[in-house]
Order: sequence, then C-alpha cells, then structure tokens
Amino acid sequence: MTKKIDEWSDDVPENENEEDDEIIWVSKSEIKRDAEALKDLGQEMVDLGKNSLDKLPLDEDLRAAIDLAQKIKKEGRRRQMQLIGKMLRSRDVEPITTALDKLKNRHNQQVSLFHKLEQLRDRLVEEGDDAVPSVLELYPEADRQQLRALIRNAQKEKATNKPPKSYRQIFQYLRELAEAKDR
Repeated sequence: MTKKIDEWSDDVPENENEEDDEIIWVSKSEIKRDAEALKDLGQEMVDLGKNSLDKLPLDEDLRAAIDLAQKIKKEGRRRQMQLIGKMLRSRDVEPITTALDKLKNRHNQQVSLFHKLEQLRDRLVEEGDDAVPSVLELYPEADRQQLRALIRNAQKEKATNKPPKSYRQIFQYLRELAEAKDR
C-alpha cells in the first residue's frame, strides 16, 4: 500500500532557513556568453602590439599565452585563444578592461588628430599661402618658409600628376608640430 500524504509529510525534514539557502541559477547560455566575451577580450589583447601590451596589468602566465598566440597561425591560434579565454575566467578582468579602454581612447584621439591634420594639409594645398597664418596661429613654432616651400612643391606635384611627396611631407611636418605642442 501507498502512504497517505499525512504519513509521508512527517518524514520530510523542514527547512527552517529557506532564505539563507537561496541558490542563484545561471543558465547554460549565459555561461557560454560570458566565456565568449572573455575569449573576445583575449582576442583584443592578442591583436594589440607588443608595446601596448606592456601597459596592461597582466601576470606572467597570461602574458606568455598572449605572446604565443601572436606567433601562432591558423588552427593552433584558435586553440590558444580558447586557452586565453579559460585563463581569463579565473582572473579579475576589470583592471584589464579599463586599461584596454584607455588604450582604445588614446588611439581614437590620435586618429581624430590625424584627420584634423589631413584636413589642414588639404586646406594648405588648396588655398596656398593664404592658409599659412592659420597654421602659425595653431603652431607658433612652425617655420613659415619651410611650410610655404612644401605647399608650392605639393601644388606643382598635383598639377603635373607626380607622386605626392611634398603632400606627405606637409602632413609629417604638421604631425611633428602637433607632437611637439603636446609635450
């Protein structure tokens, strides 16, 4: 015979501290998403140059794994990326992500500066000597004669369809001026 509800309910121990034993369930999909995000973070670190990696707070094991991943090609690289993702699961990744964000922002600022310098260079070549005073306002240490000579050469090269050597030199000169101003 089967027990009635009243009989077997006495056999089950009651849990008096239900609030303390609350278990947080995490779905398998969420775990996979988190693992994939860590692998993507590892990929970003591998894609950085060696100089940029020095600015990230990495331990020796993780640094060695990233260096190895930078050297490996094809299938081995995929497995190495999985290893890096696995290594990141046991580490606090917040300091790494904040340092990586700072590096990205610095990169974005540099790209923005280069676009501004390219626009300034284009304006110099288009307008000629009339645009030189605006450059001297931005960069007072600029050499007016050198700038005017580069502009004239760039205009001649453009008119005769020659390679844009002076055009590039103007950009290099403007970049040197901008870097000197930042120091």
